[in-house]
Parts: sequence; C-alpha cells; structure tokens
Amino acid sequence: MSMFKTKQGVNYIAPFFLVASLFLLWGVAHSILDVLNKHFQTVLEISKAQSGLVQTMVYGGYFLMALPAGWIIRKWGYRRGIIVGLTLFAIGAFLFIPGSRLMSFPFFLFSLFVIGCGLTCLETSSNPYVSIMGDSADASRRLNLAQSFNGLGWIVGPLLGGLLIFGEDSNLALPYALIGCVVAVLAVVFVFVKLPEISVEKQADVADTQSGMLWRNGLFLFGILTLMLYVAAQTGINSFFINFVLESLPDMTPRMAAVLLSFGGMALFMLGRLLGTAVMSRVAPAKLLIICALGAVACMLAVIANHGIFSVVALCLCFFFESVMFPTIFSQSIVLAGEHTALASSLLTMSIVGGAIAPVVMGRIGENSISFGFVLPLCCFVFVLVFGCLLHKRSHK
Repeated sequence: MSMFKTKQGVNYIAPFFLVASLFLLWGVAHSILDVLNKHFQTVLEISKAQSGLVQTMVYGGYFLMALPAGWIIRKWGYRRGIIVGLTLFAIGAFLFIPGSRLMSFPFFLFSLFVIGCGLTCLETSSNPYVSIMGDSADASRRLNLAQSFNGLGWIVGPLLGGLLIFGEDSNLALPYALIGCVVAVLAVVFVFVKLPEISVEKQADVADTQSGMLWRNGLFLFGILTLMLYVAAQTGINSFFINFVLESLPDMTPRMAAVLLSFGGMALFMLGRLLGTAVMSRVAPAKLLIICALGAVACMLAVIANHGIFSVVALCLCFFFESVMFPTIFSQSIVLAGEHTALASSLLTMSIVGGAIAPVVMGRIGENSISFGFVLPLCCFVFVLVFGCLLHKRSHK
C-alpha cells in the first residue's frame, strides 16, 4: 500500500501493523478506567470528584514520564522505548491483584500511575513511529489507521470491565491480571523482534541549539494546547458517560450503561477512525477536523440540554465526531515540528496531562447533575475548531 512507502521506496507495512497492535492495548487500558470511576464511587463510597483521581493518576504519569520517555527513544530507539512501556504497563496491571485484597484507594491510584508511566513510553514511541513510516503527506492517514486499533481497544475495555467488575461475582483483579499477562507476553515478543530504526529525529535532542526553533513555532505550540484540551474533553466525556446515562435513564443499570458505552459510544468511535482513514485520501485533514469539531460542539450542546434519551444519543454520537481528532492533531503537529520528531512527540505526549485535570473539574461542576459538567468538553471542542481553521488557513497560503 502506498501510504507505507517512503519517497525512497522503502516499505514499512509489516512493522506498521506490529506496532499498531499496541494501540489496541492502551485503548483497553484507558477505556476500562471509565468503569472503575463508577465502581469506586459505589464500593469505596467516594465522590465523583474523588473518582476523577483515577484518570488524574494515569494522565499525570503522562506528564511526568513524557520527557524521560523521549530521552529513552533518542538514546536507545523506538523498540526499547516500547519494551520499557510494556514492562511498566504489566507491572501496574499485576499490582491490581494485591490491590483487590487491600481495597485501598491510594494503592489503586499508585498502580494506575505505574500503568500511566508505561502507557507514556508506548505512546511516545508508537505515535511518531507510525507517523514517519512512509511519506509525510500520508502521516495523518497512517496514524488514523493505527488509532483504529486503539478504537477496538476502547470497545473491549468497557465490555471487559462491565462484565467482570459489574458482574454478579464482581472481580476487580481478573481483568487486570488478564491484561498484565497479554502485555508481558508482548514485551517478550518485542525483545526478540527486530524493528527498523528510523533515525530522522537524531538531530532533535533537547540540547540541540536548533531545537529553539520549535519553541518559536506558534502553530506547533497551539497544537500542543489543542491536544491537551482535546484529551481533557475525551477523558471527561468517557469518565462520566455511565453517570450521565444513569441520571438521564433511571431504568438503566451500571452494567447496561457500560455495555452502551462499549457498543454505543466506543463502536462509533472506532467506526469514525476507520472512515476517517478512508476519507483523508480525498479530504484534507484540516477540513475534516473542522467538520468533526462542529459536530462535537453540537453534540455537547444537546447533552448539556439534558433531554433524556435525546441527550444520550447525542453523547454517543459525539464519540464518532471526536474519533479522528487525536491522530489528526498529533500528526499535523508532528509535521509542523519538522525534523524535531522526538522532542515534539515528548511535548505532545506531555499535553495528554489534560486528561488528569478534566475529570476532577467535571466531577466538581456536575456533583449534583453531571450534565452541567459537560460545559468543559464543549469549550475544549471550540479550541479544536479554532486549530482546524488555523491549519486550513496555513495550507491555503
């Protein structure tokens, strides 16, 4: 396929799909958190704002680990960055086994922080890696395709969590033990597999005097802010999806709401990424971003209106519109960064810290009625719309 070929004729299709399989893993890791939020509220008797700390610890790991992860990549390459990420991911998942016996919220938060550090290494390695596995003109298409695997993980996570955690025999350790085993096996696979090392980012060391050009790139910096706000919106919506459904449709059970999140919201999310990959061969990424941002804004207005099933449908539909936002913002920002791929990837990954802030803020705003909390993702999507317009304007200069 042409999107995996460089201008020099090198074909990266095989390593692409191997690395893309990792996207499914962190999709599961992120989406199962949305089940944990409601579970911890009930079992540990904590508030919505406190349950938001679940995301805070995972996404806080992104902020603290992003630059070290970038350093690991620059020093030892993408493959070792992936191995470090998988190892930390597995350790954090296995910590849930003793955690389920202790039933200590701080211990669970520590386990999630370790997982967050592992996911940071995986994303800092994988996102730029697939972005540069071919011609830069197809970077958004490649990342959207890889993120489609991530979309499948977002379906599996709530389904796995809903069936095992909200089931009759509630078992918090089992889903994480299963995840830990899969991740550990993959870590061993990546120890022995040989991936091509693409060295375009070698000049992009933080100490490189030319990296100052990156800090003077206004549109790239706005891309970092936009990605942070997008992740804040996505995380906030996911975190309180179950709460919103239960408040809007009183006959729903938590287990039914988790299944709706999986096959309603997340299925549309994956469908959006698959369609986005196809559409980007004909529609410019900036224009697609503008269209999707407008759709997401409309959906959030419907959710805030809080009209029962109508608002629940709008909330599910928002997943479709937001699906292409992360890979498009990320890949377009990487292109804006030029040769400074590793540093740019670290900075963009650090911006995922937006997901640490949004759930706590939304929980406080929506403590009495969570629909009010969706004002936050509404504002975030407006920023995504502005970034899309700026990209579109730049491409037509």
